[in-house]
Amino acid sequence: MDPHLLRTYVTVARLASFSEAARELGYTQSAVSQHIAALEQDLGAALLTRRPVAPTAAGERLLEHAGPLLLRLDAARADVVRMASAPEHGLTLAAAPTALLRRAVSALPAAGVTLRVLPRDDIPVAVATGTADLGLVDGLAAPSDPLRLPDVAPLTAYGVAEEPVRVLLPAAHPLAGRPGLRLGDLADARWLDAPDAALPLSQLRAANGGHGFRTALRYEGTDVRTLTALAAAGRGLTLLPAAAADVPGTVAIPLVHPRVIHRTELLHTTPLPGPAANLAEALAARP
Repeated sequence: MDPHLLRTYVTVARLASFSEAARELGYTQSAVSQHIAALEQDLGAALLTRRPVAPTAAGERLLEHAGPLLLRLDAARADVVRMASAPEHGLTLAAAPTALLRRAVSALPAAGVTLRVLPRDDIPVAVATGTADLGLVDGLAAPSDPLRLPDVAPLTAYGVAEEPVRVLLPAAHPLAGRPGLRLGDLADARWLDAPDAALPLSQLRAANGGHGFRTALRYEGTDVRTLTALAAAGRGLTLLPAAAADVPGTVAIPLVHPRVIHRTELLHTTPLPGPAANLAEALAARP
């Protein structure tokens, strides 16, 4: 399939409009219609209904494949451009809010650094497509187990830190005096759903057999201080790495079961430019 036609189809399906897709892509509406017709002819199946504009069953199936296919094409282009660029450039580091290690900050070059704090799922994409040289991503895992990362491109990933996790409670919470907490005992509690700032509730459910952990409030942001302020105000519980859980007005209780840790992994492609290679080497030497 022609990737240009595929991009046009994905854009039309996302915007549910031929005219809006034409405006976004810089084509005429006639050209967009021709792209869709050519793709449908190539596949021998109708992909979109016209009034309203919506994917058919075959179109929905194509959309499942289209995102990863186009992402791999972008990653391949970025990889070739990276290898072909002779001059050494600065360093762009993409990191999840709770994955930015203190020793990573200490090892950054004195100048020429761009730090991007991104949602976890966006970090492998940023590294694969070349908008970041290195990525720091984190999550909940059994000790020494690797994180489960989306397969967006051939990336090198290795653990650079593991630390305990804590349940963050308001200081007046009935459980604040406990020496430790079991995750299963908290499945029916009210939780903050903050997938880009805290350890995602989906990971807690997976660690608890796939159930529980209802949302009291959803926070769509990457600022950990906002998240901890919500926890201190009693709007819901949250799970954080120990280093991020020292917050006034709260109590951080160790999670004693199941035996899981907060794991941070470094992501990169090869070869690495000089500043990125130096930072990767510094982080690979775990203390």
